[in-house]
Amino acid sequence: MDKIIFIFLIIIACFIFTGCTQEAQNKIGRAVQNYTGTDGVLDIYAGGELVKRFIKIDKISTATSTSGSSARPYRYGYGILDENKNLEKDPGEKKVYFEFSDYSTSYIFYENPRG
Repeated sequence: MDKIIFIFLIIIACFIFTGCTQEAQNKIGRAVQNYTGTDGVLDIYAGGELVKRFIKIDKISTATSTSGSSARPYRYGYGILDENKNLEKDPGEKKVYFEFSDYSTSYIFYENPRG
């Protein structure tokens, strides 16, 4: 029930602040997702073949430099390594930290259609 009230308040705030910039609106949307959680899937491809799949990802973050605010060319997050790539958490599959490069990796991030 608390989540419903929180989401309702966020929606009202969005209507009040319709003059917000697109970036501000995106930040509000990400705040709601961070609170409610998402069931994201990250597929990583090499040579046109699916080589890794991570499931139950709340968010993927862009790394920033330690001496400033500039973005680094990789992203990271936490998710369950779906070893058999069936979009489900099976016995023995655990939550892990992952990183992937913006330069050398083909990837797709999407909401789990089975979630």
